[in-house]
Amino acid sequence: MKKRGFILIAAVLFVLLLGAAPILAATSFPIYLDGKQLTVDSVTEDGITTIKLRQFAETLGFDVDFKDGKILLTSNKKEEPKESLKITTLAENKNDDHPHLMNEFGFSAYIEYGDDRIIFDTSKEGGFLTNAKTLNIDLGKADALVLSHAHYDHCGGVIPYFNAYDPSGKILYVKDCFFDLADNKYYHDPIGQKFDFTDGTPGYFPVGINFSKADLKAKNVTVEYINADRMRIGKNVTLYGNFHLSSNDEMAPNMLVKDNGQYKLDDFDEEVALAIDTNKGLVIVSGCSHTGILNIVNSIQERSGKKVYAVIGGFHLLDASEEKIQSTIDRFKELGVEEIGLSHCTGPKATQMFQEQMPDRVFINETGSIFEVK
Repeated sequence: MKKRGFILIAAVLFVLLLGAAPILAATSFPIYLDGKQLTVDSVTEDGITTIKLRQFAETLGFDVDFKDGKILLTSNKKEEPKESLKITTLAENKNDDHPHLMNEFGFSAYIEYGDDRIIFDTSKEGGFLTNAKTLNIDLGKADALVLSHAHYDHCGGVIPYFNAYDPSGKILYVKDCFFDLADNKYYHDPIGQKFDFTDGTPGYFPVGINFSKADLKAKNVTVEYINADRMRIGKNVTLYGNFHLSSNDEMAPNMLVKDNGQYKLDDFDEEVALAIDTNKGLVIVSGCSHTGILNIVNSIQERSGKKVYAVIGGFHLLDASEEKIQSTIDRFKELGVEEIGLSHCTGPKATQMFQEQMPDRVFINETGSIFEVK
């Protein structure tokens, strides 16, 4: 009903705009909706356009009735069935069940939904390109790339991708503040541990990206900057950003940005997540969830007003307390989330707790995993 109401309002505005142009003689203009001509009679005379209400409303899919001195418009068209969805994880930390593929630190997924082909994150160096070829996936058909946040293990394959594929017809989506401090992101290790991004000694380690706006411009890459809470990028695909922390949340103290020579907590303002509207509900894909997986899921659910069917990606509960992990599980149960794909930075403790408490809903989403909604 909301969609039809929007179309009707847009059409009325169109009629008003026609009326704004002074026309000396009565003229009949054809009316087009989404490129298709409507079989609706209209006449514009002396700057005023008239149109038959019932004919116009019924063409847009409304029933028209007159009752108690009112004109009642009611939508009579059911929502069209959604397309089938397929998400293939092209790169992730593990490949236990798919040893023929490369495992690579980070995350990358390929989303096929109707006519939409979307690459979500590009992992550390570009191993997702090799895995895609092994899986007979033609990444040249992608019409969109989305970067969840400005860390090397989610953006490292951007330049390799555009070295391999023509950027024509493709759009790279990032938050409007993505490049602000993208090359000045750090991880602080006060103890000295060996991770993918550390060398086993205490200190500050860069974890930002290695390309700039200029690099993308040189390769003729079209970049779309997200400057709103949400942006639709496909038929039923929407990007969400501006996730606000709940009152009891704090940002990770070891994730920093260097601004004017000073280290400060990274607020990850550039983080975005993707939601796909399917027949079973929303499927949410998150890269690392630095702003909190619950903040992301709750924000998307509240803004969309739709059921959350599945959540896939990194939940960044590596250093989370058992209490925080439990509150996440409890909220997922409350929302009725039916499929949960744990990836990348979710953490062993959180993975164990999810598997123990939601065994029928949880799966390990690793390199080569395929998630489908028919």
